Amino acid sequence: MKMCVITAMVFLVLSGQCGILAGKVNKHKPWIETSYHGVINENMDTVLLDPPLVALDKDAPVPYAGEICAFKIHGQEAPFEAEVLNRTSGEGVLRARGPIDCEQQKEYTFIIQAYDCGASPSGANWKKSHKAVVHIQVDDVNEFSPVFREPLYRATVTEGKIYDSILQVEAWDQDCSPQYSQICNYEIVTQDTPFAIDRNGNIRNTERLSYDKQQHYKIMVTAYDCGQKRAIESVPVHIDVKPVCKPGWQGWNKRVDYEPGTGSRQLFPKMHLETCDGPLSSVRAMVELQTSHIGKGCDRETYSEKSLQKLCGAASGSTDLLPAPSVSTNWTASLLTDSGRDSDLIFRFDGRQAANIPEWVVPQNLTDQFTIATWMKHGPSPGLRAEKETLLCNSDKTEMNRHHYSLYVHNCRLVFLLRRDFIQLDSFRPAEFHWRLEQICDKEWHYYVINVEFPSVTLFVDGVTYEPYLVTDDWPIHPSEIDVQLTVGACWQGGEVTTPRFTQYFRGSLSGLTIRPGKIATQKVISCLQACKEGLDISSLESLGKGIKFHFNPAQSVLVMEADDLESINTAMTKVSYINSRQFPTPGLRKLHITTTVQCFGEDTCISIPEIKAMVMVLPPSEPRITIAGVEWLVWPVAQLRAPVGVALFKDIHIISTVTKTDATLSIARRPGVLELMHNLDYCDVLVIGEELDPERESLEIHHSSLLGKHLDATNSTSGISIYGVDSMAHYEQAIRQVRYHNWKPGGLSERRFRLSCSELNGRYTSNEFNLEIGIVHSSEAIEHVNHMAVQSQYMRPVHHPLVVHTVNSDHISGNPPAATVVIVMCIAALVVIVVFGIYRIHTTHQDGSKEDEEGRKDPEMDWDNSNLNITVNPMESIDGTQIAEEVREEEPEEDEDEDEEDDELAGDLSSAESEDSDEEEETNIQKGKVKGKLEWDPSTLPY
Repeated sequence: MKMCVITAMVFLVLSGQCGILAGKVNKHKPWIETSYHGVINENMDTVLLDPPLVALDKDAPVPYAGEICAFKIHGQEAPFEAEVLNRTSGEGVLRARGPIDCEQQKEYTFIIQAYDCGASPSGANWKKSHKAVVHIQVDDVNEFSPVFREPLYRATVTEGKIYDSILQVEAWDQDCSPQYSQICNYEIVTQDTPFAIDRNGNIRNTERLSYDKQQHYKIMVTAYDCGQKRAIESVPVHIDVKPVCKPGWQGWNKRVDYEPGTGSRQLFPKMHLETCDGPLSSVRAMVELQTSHIGKGCDRETYSEKSLQKLCGAASGSTDLLPAPSVSTNWTASLLTDSGRDSDLIFRFDGRQAANIPEWVVPQNLTDQFTIATWMKHGPSPGLRAEKETLLCNSDKTEMNRHHYSLYVHNCRLVFLLRRDFIQLDSFRPAEFHWRLEQICDKEWHYYVINVEFPSVTLFVDGVTYEPYLVTDDWPIHPSEIDVQLTVGACWQGGEVTTPRFTQYFRGSLSGLTIRPGKIATQKVISCLQACKEGLDISSLESLGKGIKFHFNPAQSVLVMEADDLESINTAMTKVSYINSRQFPTPGLRKLHITTTVQCFGEDTCISIPEIKAMVMVLPPSEPRITIAGVEWLVWPVAQLRAPVGVALFKDIHIISTVTKTDATLSIARRPGVLELMHNLDYCDVLVIGEELDPERESLEIHHSSLLGKHLDATNSTSGISIYGVDSMAHYEQAIRQVRYHNWKPGGLSERRFRLSCSELNGRYTSNEFNLEIGIVHSSEAIEHVNHMAVQSQYMRPVHHPLVVHTVNSDHISGNPPAATVVIVMCIAALVVIVVFGIYRIHTTHQDGSKEDEEGRKDPEMDWDNSNLNITVNPMESIDGTQIAEEVREEEPEEDEDEDEEDDELAGDLSSAESEDSDEEEETNIQKGKVKGKLEWDPSTLPY
């Protein structure tokens, strides 16, 4: 117990001694500067301090007591730490604990203290220095580029002015320092612009701007900060130039393109009138479409005169005195024609040409009622006392110089002379009718119609009625045996001169000169014949409102609009449209002319509005390709040619029209590479190739009933048949299929050839020339009952023929003359026997029903010659007669049920011959033919 007490006392004594010794060793605190200033670059970690971070201790060089062990930082989340580099010297360094971002914080302030190592290795009895203030500034790095505050800048300037500042662009920089965050320069990137920019971003023009030269500028501007870092993206600056306020229409295009077939096209959809805030009481605008250079004054239908009259419902019987030159109408061949008018037939007379009308063409027996109509373009006559210029003259052919009737121009007056034949007790009667009109000499096209209801004569010019201002009387002409001569373009003087000659030549242009005896033209027909197919239009009339008044001229080439306020007239002008209803319009320019009058309150006119000249460009239409296809070679026995109805030449003809345009609004069917169109035709001619027809033994005819219900008519001669009138291709197909050839005295004639061609728009678009050759087989030959139908045209559409027997190769058929047919027929003689046997079976089974069908047929075409059998030879298949005979023998054992089906099929074929063929019916019949085999019967030749 005593030892423990002694030990404890010793320990206490030693401990006290040790503490006294330690206190004597670590007697001083470390010493540091009272303040530090540091700099650190952002994104770096070492701080540069001034003065350097060094701690001193007076206990040095005593171990531990004279050494520095640590620097401690006191502050609110200061992102720094201090590290002792040398304990003996007391050097230290200040580092950032993570990335320093100047844009987040530019400066830091905190407290730092130094700690010595104490009196022993354990660090006991350490001492700390006083507190020193550390202030650190973060140096910026130019890491951001300038950015503009707006994505796009816009400004509007008035032409002719120099601006100090048009607008100011502004950019900014995210860097924190003034050096890098400030924008020191701007620059216009776009080259060769009349603009400049200063260092503050102000844009000015360096020259006077012109609205007529350029209405809009787009320039690109960039910016630089003071560290010369450039903006990554330049900013666009749009500067609009507005004209010095000049009253007038604005927002219109000088040219408007018109696509054919698009209907009504707005001309000025964004047009508006600028009045410079002037007070106005009313506005009047006149829009004029100038088309005098197009055709006969505007875009009209260019069909032949006969076709147009048929289309407009005019009475028949008119005579065209200026038809297109041809073999039968050769009196116009020597006249000058104005080509390049899209087949609009125009004859130009220069004072040296005239034409005598053949006697067989001249209308005979002009009664008290008749009509003369013509298109005329005429200018002032040369000379002070101009001579008469005769359009039409009927005068004595020889001996005398009497004018029976004539139409002429004299000093811009139109005069019609009509000398009636002498009747007992006759006296003075009206003979000369005079009209004085501006249209006669204005060098523009006008349509003149003279309606004669003797003694009254009325003139229509472009559908407007004019009564003569002067009527003079004369004695009637005494009858004589002298022949008369009708001339166009001059007057024939056959008597009272040494040499008969033309006199009173016409100078101008004529078209469509016709005479119709016995009837006068109605107002409706006249309006139809001279109607323009193009003109001005107003789209959406209901949107105009009540504040606008408007009216058109009869041709719709002039539109006048009036309004009391600016908004109404602006709305109305945006609705003005151009329309052309022709399927194939005449391409080219049409001029537009707009005149405007503005009235202010209390004044007549206060604001002058400049005239506007624009144009409509009608683009060329897609040209159609008219193709005629069908059987090109037929063989007919003499008996059928002698039949009262003859034979149908173009029984399987088809007419189609195609274009290559890929966006045709008129297309009705798509085929590989082409589009099929449906449009009208105006004539189809069937011409005889070779010698003309001999009226004593043969004829080419079309029954009048075939034209009923259609806008078609036909003329016939020994040269062929011409079917004319504006009608659909389907109606033309139907009519052409009714053209029949009759030869009641064929004699030694072995063949006949014909040519078919069709036209649209009076020859503007023509079809291919389809040639048909028929061979005539006489009774002495062995194939009286056989008809070989040869190679089809390559363009022909698939159709069902009533009788199809596949035999022999095309090499033996297509190029052979009729004589070679004998050899071919002999090869299939066995087939003929089988065919006759089959016909006999059908005849005996269904004789009664067949007679009823025959009685129901009223069309001349359906009156078949029952003595003959038609067999169609398809040369496209190389199958010999043996194969055919085998096929027929395979068909013979069919049951009565099959025979009934076959008879039903024959009846179906017969009914289909009485109606129009359609593609669906053709395809159905073809499929039936495939099911029944390759041998089918033609019911039209069965001997009922």
